[in-house]
Amino acid sequence: MSHINDTIVALATPPGQGAIGIIRVSGSNTIPIVNELFRGKDLTKVASHTIHLGTIRDDENKIIDEVLVSVFKGPHSYTKEDVIEISSHGSQYILQKILSLLIKKGARLAKPGEFTQKAFLNGRFDLAQAEAVADLIASENASMQQTAMKQMRGGFSDEIKKLREELIHFASMIELELDFAEEDVEFADRQGLIKLINKIQTLIQSLIASFEYGNVIKSGVPTVIAGKPNAGKSTLLNALLNEEKAIVSEVAGTTRDFIEDQIYLDGIAFRFIDTAGIRETDDKVESIGVQRTLEKMKQASLVIYLVDLMNDSIDSIEEQLQGLRKSSVPSLIVGNKVDEAKPELKALLEDENAVFISAKGKVHLDDLKARLQAIVAETKSSSEVIVTNTRHLQSLQQTDEALNRVIEGINMEMSNDLVAQDIRSALFHLGEITGEVTTDDLLENIFSKFCIGK
Repeated sequence: MSHINDTIVALATPPGQGAIGIIRVSGSNTIPIVNELFRGKDLTKVASHTIHLGTIRDDENKIIDEVLVSVFKGPHSYTKEDVIEISSHGSQYILQKILSLLIKKGARLAKPGEFTQKAFLNGRFDLAQAEAVADLIASENASMQQTAMKQMRGGFSDEIKKLREELIHFASMIELELDFAEEDVEFADRQGLIKLINKIQTLIQSLIASFEYGNVIKSGVPTVIAGKPNAGKSTLLNALLNEEKAIVSEVAGTTRDFIEDQIYLDGIAFRFIDTAGIRETDDKVESIGVQRTLEKMKQASLVIYLVDLMNDSIDSIEEQLQGLRKSSVPSLIVGNKVDEAKPELKALLEDENAVFISAKGKVHLDDLKARLQAIVAETKSSSEVIVTNTRHLQSLQQTDEALNRVIEGINMEMSNDLVAQDIRSALFHLGEITGEVTTDDLLENIFSKFCIGK
């Protein structure tokens, strides 16, 4: 029997010999399609949220595999449709065979993110929560996981909905005035509207400010380790990673290109980049490395600038510090080789709030890590909700701009239709975040980035 329907199927876990493979099916004809292949209990008669042991068989009644079938009847499922998950042995052959049989019976292969898209379209959660699912899947540390989980459970969406509901009330009053334009009546208190917009903007600006920290949680902190040759950059990288990642040599200019790796400090990823020593050189290869170092420093979120406290000079260090002050990238000055430091050099850096370490001896590395964590903590905003998505940031910024125009219009006593237009614009951009306002292109762009089976 063949079915033409909206039922989709996908492999929800990557296949691996000997591992468990899960095939997910969702749609209006999920249960009858799977029931045609399953030999065990009649799936059309079982209760929701139950698991059943049986076999999957082909049209010739040949056993393909012994499986567990989990049944979730809509609307009490992830997609709010009937959903079945088939747990089989993880053989590539078995999984592909079961997928083929399901497709033959009328299901079709799901597109990337289509299960989550179905959940969104069926009202299981809003668009911001759907995007949090992808963030949760991609989370690599506790901070990412906790932030994504909070957003998936509606923390961010609740904030946006509250803002939107308050604005809708005044928008309706303005729209009502437009209907009674000839009577010259005023339903909306203009000063009350300004107070409300100021309140909403305070919250929006707090959310916008949280993005810097949210981006750190999601993407990590690109941190360049820079300094003159032989300042101990590669030694520091190895000490932080606790492995011999970079070649260490007393010969100046050993590092010709950048070396990159990361560690987690308090749930935040710091992507350390060891670079070529900064100096003038006639060596063409080394000079390319120096140029790349300068480019990496411009692209970084933070620069750890290493100073050699044993071999450098006051004039040289002052020249290096002067160059750092011209940079727009935040920098942390680190005095290395503190165990053999010249007193006058250490005294000079004490005025620069430097951290003093010995990379080789692994001395005071905890102080360095604590300072790095403190720098990140400074980016936290007062908002309990953290924005991590660039699309959300842009919508918030556009909302803020529209509200600025509303206040400007009221102060300039512009006509109601112009003020109403800017209020509608603010509502539109807030609605874009949660999916109350969407386009097919937007949904395609968001869900195409998901993995298949989610």
